[in-house]
Amino acid sequence: QVQLMESGGGLVQPGGSLRLSCAASGSIFGINYMAWYRQAPGKERELVAGITNADHTNYAGSVKGRFTISRDNAKRTVYLQMNSLKPEDTAVYYCNVVSNTGWIRRGDDWGQGTQVTVSS
Repeated sequence: QVQLMESGGGLVQPGGSLRLSCAASGSIFGINYMAWYRQAPGKERELVAGITNADHTNYAGSVKGRFTISRDNAKRTVYLQMNSLKPEDTAVYYCNVVSNTGWIRRGDDWGQGTQVTVSS
């Protein structure tokens, strides 16, 4: 069974930093695109950042210049370095992966994710 496990969330003051990790485990045939999403209370889930297997990246406009996505293919892990955090970055963060068989996470239920709270 394929699993994606996020970690690294927490409570941080505005202007602070966090580094999220997401490790993929199980039988995955070809990891292509890896991405971070977030969902704030009462809002739709949104794409935060993505990275291809050629290390091409894309970011939501609201995080560009503050967040950096990276990946370690040997560890099947994707990271999200978040700097200059703002209260509006508060959300549950999730990762998702496109393999040769499509998206690993599908539907509405993506599990627990990792909570990021930015507050003084």
